[in-house]
Amino acid sequence: MKGIPRALTIAGSDSGGGAGIQADLKTFAALGVYGMSAVTALTSQNTTGVFGVVEIDPAFVSSQIRAVVTDIGVDVVKTGMLANADIIRQVARDIRELGIANVVVDPVMVAKSGDPLLRKDAVDTMVRELFPLALVVTPNLHEASAIVGWEVVDAEGMEGAAKGIREMGPRFVVVKGGHLAGSPMDLLFDGKRFRRYENERWETPHTHGTGCTFASAIAAGIAQGMAVEEAVARAKAYITEAIRHGLPLGKGQGPVHHFHELYRLAGREEWP
Repeated sequence: MKGIPRALTIAGSDSGGGAGIQADLKTFAALGVYGMSAVTALTSQNTTGVFGVVEIDPAFVSSQIRAVVTDIGVDVVKTGMLANADIIRQVARDIRELGIANVVVDPVMVAKSGDPLLRKDAVDTMVRELFPLALVVTPNLHEASAIVGWEVVDAEGMEGAAKGIREMGPRFVVVKGGHLAGSPMDLLFDGKRFRRYENERWETPHTHGTGCTFASAIAAGIAQGMAVEEAVARAKAYITEAIRHGLPLGKGQGPVHHFHELYRLAGREEWP
């Protein structure tokens, strides 16, 4: 019997359920992967913004990671909100010491509302400590700009940013172009060639959790043994439909629909 694919998310908790570990675990479940979590921060958050953050002690973050890895085991680790430099250093240390090879880094810096989720002084630590351990890094345009130090605004800039970030250590870089005008295009760079993933844009305000969901979908594919190119392609299709069926919840930006395909298969296109 083939083993059950296992994914560990190391990220912050979104009390509104649309992003963070909640989005990660929903994505893992929707795509057939057993999900586990190590919480780095608690956020008081809803569809309109972030109202408070409590950062978890790095030693306890490490305790969660090691409890999971040494018992259940992991096929892939996905990181999201890491909050500060001390947590980043500890997570990187655990990944190295535990010999975890498949790591997807979503360099979360701000929430969809624009509220900060990573201390400014921690960006360099993330690049130095975590990027060299990553199989895949998935910055959006704003994050890519902060990482490379210049504004990424078009497809040419995405290619330049992908090259620059690849030199920082990760084997693959996916620059997400959801903020570009026109059809949303994501760019994958493996150090030799670029591959573009395009799909239809759905005009909806309900896009909370898109970055977390997309990175987790990539991680799920890797846990299932897919090549990175295949995992990104499936993740792109998955997030596009999740956005298309976004849920009109709250007074701000509602969450994407993580279980859209399961509802379709059950003959329930819409939420009951």
